[in-house]
Amino acid sequence: MAGVTIDKRSEKKLKALGVKDSKKLTPKKREELYKSIQKLAKDIFVLKVAPCRIDTYRNMGINLDRIEAMKMAEIIDFNSSNKVFIDSLTHNPKRFKSVVTGFTKNKNAELIVENYMDESVVVVSAASIVAKVERDKEIEELKQQLGVDFGVGYPHDPLTIQFLEKIIKETNGKQLPDYIRKSWVTTEMLQEKAWQRKVMDFIFRKNEIECKPGEE
Repeated sequence: MAGVTIDKRSEKKLKALGVKDSKKLTPKKREELYKSIQKLAKDIFVLKVAPCRIDTYRNMGINLDRIEAMKMAEIIDFNSSNKVFIDSLTHNPKRFKSVVTGFTKNKNAELIVENYMDESVVVVSAASIVAKVERDKEIEELKQQLGVDFGVGYPHDPLTIQFLEKIIKETNGKQLPDYIRKSWVTTEMLQEKAWQRKVMDFIFRKNEIECKPGEE
């Protein structure tokens, strides 16, 4: 997750550079803009949460929205901005704002929370670019460490799914590596799929053993 602090006069400069929602930019353009953001920003905050840490939170019954609200509050407390723009993670910005506020120590900052703010507020767009570039960097470093191209790490990528299926098969779905989030719904679905396949294989084998020669 990321936060960017800028002076009011830097807003127009960011817009002129073409800063916008990171999802609407190519990886190359995001990296170019990241360098410009670093020059214009007063502060840049990047907060990384390890998969195992997220799993620990989830095991404690804390959902992802609440985890992200907690981490947003940490970023807010790291800086001294008097106005903070937050892209709401839920369809109820007012409620999400109250959750974030509950975790913040800096009660003086004015929090402005709305949906799709990464599309409408340039400083939030800048933060989305920083977060995406940092995430992509982490993914590439992990690929280098493992010596495997597992794609972009999102559920829509066949390479990512194939990689997860291979790991689940090799480990029997137990003691997955720390770099894989066990509480990720995609991981859980693939583990469930692998378990169902094992059950069906067992049933078919059992039927084959119990059938006498010539029987169907």
